Amino acid sequence: MGANPATALLEEDTVERVVDHRGHPVSRSKAGGWRSVAFIMGGEVAERFAYYGIRSDLINYLMGPFRKPMAEAAASVNIWSGCTTLFPLLGAFLGDYFLGRYRMVVIASLLYILGTSLLTLSALSPSLHPTQCPEQEICPPPTQFQTFLLFTSLYLVAIAQGGHKPCVQAFGADQFDAQNPAESKSRSSFFNWLNFFLCFGSSVSMITVTYIQENESWGLGFSLPCISMVIAFALFLLGTPTYRYSPTEKQSDLIKSREDFGAAIEQRVQQAPVPSDGDRERLLIQITSEEVHDLRISAWSGLLMEAKQVLQLMPIWATCISFGVVGAQPSSLFTKQGDIMDRQVGRHFQIPAAAMQSSIGFTMVLLLPIYDRVFVPIMRLFTNLPSGITMLQRIGIGLFLSIATMVVAAVMERQRLAMVRELGLADEPEATVPMSVWWLLPQFVLYGVADVFMYIGSLEFFYDQMPDGLKSVGIAFCLTIFGIGSFLSGILISVVDMASSAHGDSWFDTNLNRAHLDYFYWLIAALSIIGFGLFMYFAKSYVYKNKTEYGEM
Repeated sequence: MGANPATALLEEDTVERVVDHRGHPVSRSKAGGWRSVAFIMGGEVAERFAYYGIRSDLINYLMGPFRKPMAEAAASVNIWSGCTTLFPLLGAFLGDYFLGRYRMVVIASLLYILGTSLLTLSALSPSLHPTQCPEQEICPPPTQFQTFLLFTSLYLVAIAQGGHKPCVQAFGADQFDAQNPAESKSRSSFFNWLNFFLCFGSSVSMITVTYIQENESWGLGFSLPCISMVIAFALFLLGTPTYRYSPTEKQSDLIKSREDFGAAIEQRVQQAPVPSDGDRERLLIQITSEEVHDLRISAWSGLLMEAKQVLQLMPIWATCISFGVVGAQPSSLFTKQGDIMDRQVGRHFQIPAAAMQSSIGFTMVLLLPIYDRVFVPIMRLFTNLPSGITMLQRIGIGLFLSIATMVVAAVMERQRLAMVRELGLADEPEATVPMSVWWLLPQFVLYGVADVFMYIGSLEFFYDQMPDGLKSVGIAFCLTIFGIGSFLSGILISVVDMASSAHGDSWFDTNLNRAHLDYFYWLIAALSIIGFGLFMYFAKSYVYKNKTEYGEM
């Protein structure tokens, strides 16, 4: 008798190794894919709007209402930014091994809303932030409680980021079946289009929220990220019935081996012909001893294989950290440069310096469709690779462009300081240098182009090359590049500030007209060149998990 056509069609439409929100088998046509990703992307746009609404102008909030010197404010921003991209290691571990990615996103979203709510309350309530006073008066410093509340709210957001970002992005990629050719290609495009929409959300935030914060009020400016995060959470929950869930996403090889061990014992005892209870007990002891031995071998073999795969990634990860150091500059030092330049647009509008960061996102928004729809298909003709170029080649191009970013930034700052000296403005820190802020645009745009290659390439690389049960940890690995980079940037700033202050004006003098940010940019460029050279060395010998799909570097 032939197979039932309806049953065969149903089996072909069923996606293996995943279930729906009720624990039932998943139909490819009814769950997962782009329909599910739409909810995730919508929520991520709102989340990026919230995050950049806090981060973009944070250095000005610390130097303004909280009256911190530039070096301290820049270091604080870098350390906080670093934590937001280091905590994902913990969040991803919890999501992959214990809670599951979906639950981790829900818990992190609630923490996120709590953090943004406290930050809004801190900025809105007169008793919870420093009082403002006329410029000629000496303003009292913030109280310990005001500072504590501010940083508590900021670090709640950082902790929430740790659980949210790696798990929601890995969960989004999980909506595509890597074993299905069409869905596998869509998963490769997922990282491009996800970041396309993320850049849109962050760019809009940098323009609108920073303007409100600087021209209306900090309280209103911080309330918008809070509202946006509530929207992000609601969108994610709305997609619950459409998602694909992996019932084994949090199981390591050790846990799976234990389950196999228990099942094997039960099956062998039931099948064995045992004449008496005493013989059954002796057989059970014998079987248990044998299976424990097999369990140990299987568990250690699996763990060693996972460890080997992770360790193979470490040289690539370490040599990419220089990109994270570069990435710490746009939201801190690049923004402070723009503060004292001519920001006038028309007669009545002055662009916030922090809004210049939006050019990074808009650059990515413009380039990502071109990359995905033009560059990749053209490169496929030459390489026969689904992704056009290998992931490591994409990362390498981004690292090279990050070096160019710092060289351009150093040249632009040198030109600004030359104009300061020419006009005799060195001792006038509040004077606006008659040099348009748009001269900073090339360094922001170049970094945006570098992000298209390095950041998205590394997201796909660490997700794809991690062991199957550690995909969220793979996303976290990528994010920690920026976390470690931010910490190193903060340490560099502190060390250079102390060293340069001992021999004259600090490179980070609060009066930027006497500072030397150009020297610091040259230093980062030099360190990035070293990092790029080491990356090329390790990338040439890297072996992909699937050599036939990715070829060589």
